[in-house]
Amino acid sequence: MRIAKYSLICPGENRTYGVAAIALSLFVFAYSSRFGQVSVLAYYALWLPLALIDYRRVLGNYARYGWIFAFAIFACLSVFWSAAPGQTARTGVQYLSHVICALIAMRVIDIRTLVRGGILGAGLVLAYSLLFGVYHLDPLDGSYSFVGAFASKNQLGFYASLGLLFGFAAVVMLAERGFWMLSSGAVMLIAAYSLLASQSATSVLTTAAVIGVAFSVQVLQALSPRNRKTLFFVGVAIALFGGFAFLNAGGADLVLGAFGKDSTLTGRTYLWQQGLEAAAANPYSGTGYQAYWVQGFSEAERLWEEFFIGSRSGFHFHNTFIEAVVETGVVGLLLLCLLLVVTVTGHLRRLLSNASDPESAVLFAIMSLLVMRAFVEIDVLTPYHVGSFLLYVSAGKLTEARRNLSWRRTRIAGRHAATRDLGSTGDALAARASL
Repeated sequence: MRIAKYSLICPGENRTYGVAAIALSLFVFAYSSRFGQVSVLAYYALWLPLALIDYRRVLGNYARYGWIFAFAIFACLSVFWSAAPGQTARTGVQYLSHVICALIAMRVIDIRTLVRGGILGAGLVLAYSLLFGVYHLDPLDGSYSFVGAFASKNQLGFYASLGLLFGFAAVVMLAERGFWMLSSGAVMLIAAYSLLASQSATSVLTTAAVIGVAFSVQVLQALSPRNRKTLFFVGVAIALFGGFAFLNAGGADLVLGAFGKDSTLTGRTYLWQQGLEAAAANPYSGTGYQAYWVQGFSEAERLWEEFFIGSRSGFHFHNTFIEAVVETGVVGLLLLCLLLVVTVTGHLRRLLSNASDPESAVLFAIMSLLVMRAFVEIDVLTPYHVGSFLLYVSAGKLTEARRNLSWRRTRIAGRHAATRDLGSTGDALAARASL
């Protein structure tokens, strides 16, 4: 029985449980607003009880995770100056506990389990949306779009993006075969259809970009580390130059026009302006985590009315960095940027230096998607969201890789020391025998 319990927390040996837990977590993230608190409790039940088996292995040493916890802790502390302290206290604790669950998941699953769970989870989410989804009218441009079982087409598009990315990662990066290759193909077809049905320009463009990033990463891994770095920096320079030339030639208007959008991005530029003005009122500490979009607050009520948000909830500035600076000020923004930059550059450094690293290849692709979407969505700022879950899993895996590397170096050094001691003992015995 003890062996069975420990098999739940051993990466690679807990694939059945891990795949199911990741898939169910994604389903909860997608539809917790529909199924309520019971679904959130089920999410906690998937991860927190694992600490009872072996808390040292499951939780680890959180002193090493200071840079990971920094933003979540600051969000909780903002209750002391929040404009809505009750809202901040509740959502801050939710976000912090969500981070803990993500770090537990990071320590007990490997990358293959994460990808398989992502395929199954994205498939379940999209299948549910196709079965029970609806169309919504966008009052700003007068168009109808399929939103699935979500309140926003952008969220449906996000899960479609994840389905395509996880499917690509399974087949190309991890070389899955048999059942999981067929499952990946099926989910990718569903995801492609959902992406087109959602008509989300954000999701279509970021999906195309991240698949390009994932393919480029796979090409880089076929080269030697030295050649990788050269090709990477040349590729970045070409991409920046080409992007700048494309924008100067009016390419942005052409792309937006293809999706029926104008230069205001359906009012997002106005929202960004309003967000920057709101941030200027409390530039250093912000209004408090999740304390801006509160019913009864005049500015929130005004923007809800201007954007025809009848529910007076579930709205934001459509930009992670602006939302962060409004709620947590410059301090919170810097802590969040530290988390994003360290995670992205850490996995990139592993990709460019290690002989072959499929884990960092997949996680770098995931982080690329999250960073690209950060300029138009707030996927990493809210609790019980797949974006924040994947962010903290990716950040934790980077720290875990450093711990494993240190452990391997210590083990190798110990073997060398044992070999030297054995050699010295052998020489002494030989000298004694000669006497």
